Amino acid sequence: MHRRLATILTALALPAAALAQSGDTPAGDWTSYARDLSGDRYSPLTQIDTRNVKQLQPAWSFRLRPDGGAAVLGGTVPIVIDSVMYFPVGNAVVALEADSGKELWRHPVKGLVRRAVSYWPGDGSMGPRIFYSTGSEITALNPKTGEVDTSYAEDGVSKIDGTPYPYPPSVYHNVLVVGAATAEMPHGPSGDSRAYDARTGKKLWQFHTVPQPGEVGHETWLDDGWKGRSGTNMWVWYTTADPKTDTIYMTIGGPSPNYYGGDRPGANLFGNSIVAVDANTGKYKWHFQTIHHDLWDWDLPAPPVLFDVHKDGKTIPALAETGKPGFMYILNRETGEPVFGVVERPVASGDVPGEWYSPTQPVPVKPEQLNRGFWSPDDIVTAKDTTPEHVAACHALLDSYGGTFYNAGSFTPFFMKKEVNGKPFSSINMPHNGGSVWGGSAADPTKGVVYVNTSEGGSIGWIEKRVPGANYGRGAEESDQPYDRGSLIGPGAYSGFMASFTTADGRKATLPCFKPPWGRLIAVDGNTGDILWASRLGISEDLPKGKQETGANNGSGGPIVTAGGLVFIGATSDRYFRAFDAKNGKILWQKQLDYAPLTIPVSYQGKDGRQYVAVMAAGSSLAPSSRTPEGKPANNESLIAFALPK
Repeated sequence: MHRRLATILTALALPAAALAQSGDTPAGDWTSYARDLSGDRYSPLTQIDTRNVKQLQPAWSFRLRPDGGAAVLGGTVPIVIDSVMYFPVGNAVVALEADSGKELWRHPVKGLVRRAVSYWPGDGSMGPRIFYSTGSEITALNPKTGEVDTSYAEDGVSKIDGTPYPYPPSVYHNVLVVGAATAEMPHGPSGDSRAYDARTGKKLWQFHTVPQPGEVGHETWLDDGWKGRSGTNMWVWYTTADPKTDTIYMTIGGPSPNYYGGDRPGANLFGNSIVAVDANTGKYKWHFQTIHHDLWDWDLPAPPVLFDVHKDGKTIPALAETGKPGFMYILNRETGEPVFGVVERPVASGDVPGEWYSPTQPVPVKPEQLNRGFWSPDDIVTAKDTTPEHVAACHALLDSYGGTFYNAGSFTPFFMKKEVNGKPFSSINMPHNGGSVWGGSAADPTKGVVYVNTSEGGSIGWIEKRVPGANYGRGAEESDQPYDRGSLIGPGAYSGFMASFTTADGRKATLPCFKPPWGRLIAVDGNTGDILWASRLGISEDLPKGKQETGANNGSGGPIVTAGGLVFIGATSDRYFRAFDAKNGKILWQKQLDYAPLTIPVSYQGKDGRQYVAVMAAGSSLAPSSRTPEGKPANNESLIAFALPK
């Protein structure tokens, strides 16, 4: 069903449940984390546009913890159905009037609910449900009352079989899809994805993310490296799907351990892969691997965004996937074939004993890499870029590592810890902790344009023998692997390519040691593979006026796009919520909040007929208004909805 037809049916008041079952989303709703099955985060609403967005003002706000209670996890995104908003607040799930913020009901939770809740519209015989997960269980609620829907599974609760998954299930028709939360250990619980019946809670299928004997991809695990392997999991909190072909697209993270793969030689499918499966059976359809034998912890994060490409007079059903290395892969979503080509580029190898290095890595022909993957001494920040104090701190950081570094572009390996001429020998890897992370992309399906925010980052370090008792994180300190990452900071850590310094007014600040920009919002024409525009995203308030427009780290959030010609995004720690012109990347409106909106905004229509844009502001804050008289953070994290004046 086309978007135009869906809009017509919405105008004729076709029930939201019927539209959702058909794969379409009513124009005024935001029914899932990324709005709809395609994950395009495209709102067809036009009331707020490029001409009037400057008039946007707060319409209402909802305090997340007015009386204390469990903290709200950053990254929470509400859903909106028929002008009712649903979202978790840590130890509860709440429903609000979406045009006033008035609380309708509150469902207390034993445990913690993270990121979002899911909406199932019913199947005609059963009514709609709100689902949430606490990790080992999925609970169904009545959307009207917030009470447990005891007609689901056993008294309204179903068990997640095997590895826990503490995020909302993804809903595809009558199927609930969950990933797996694994520790970063070589061996342990599987990272398999699973699916359950939204009507009964019955398990429907399980997909082996590490292929077992006889399965596609098993041959990429040499020397029995597949046995008992952990990691290689869908850790992100939603999937995207194509109802035309009943296909779900899972993004699978890297295999464990993160930085040493000597006990898992081979390309290691389905690590770092998009895997397309049949939504109803879990049967494998195709895969595309973005990194062979990951040694950088470059887990494939957000699911692909779906849209159509118009190329050479043909319409191609496509998807776009971005990740931490900063590459965007535009693929035919029915076959997995690259639309603009992908080359296997030779890459450098390291010298870690027993390690297996892939001789090549897949690099898209178009679009070009969205952030820097190469570093040279010419890239070091200068006083013209920032301040003399910052530059001095950066040179001191580099000098402490010997002043000479190895970088061979993207996929630079880390070498075994050693000294050269009495000084440490280190790799500088770009864009470690950069690229595009879980915030993912948005797309305008009417134009085939993809919008994605990227950060620049780097790391300095090496591989060393593991130190007993050192903190390697996420359970990995218990691993029996022989080697892991290290740096002058200590075992288990790389030095971020950033330096701390004292500002002119006596404050402590930490900024990257390479030239800006450090964060951008980018528009890519999916029809040609060309970058249309790239705008700096975020400011550095620790720098003097006139030098603050540096762009900033923005990995903890993502954009949405509207038919009004706007791209809305928070994502940066400077606490600004911004609206960009979708055509040229100019900032048309911005509002600084008390807390950083480190998440994805939503747009919807209230019962009053107004278009709203809402965002969760629950990130860290330095704003005086967000502090108590004693200087401690106040519990005024809020969900804030904006609209045009009445």
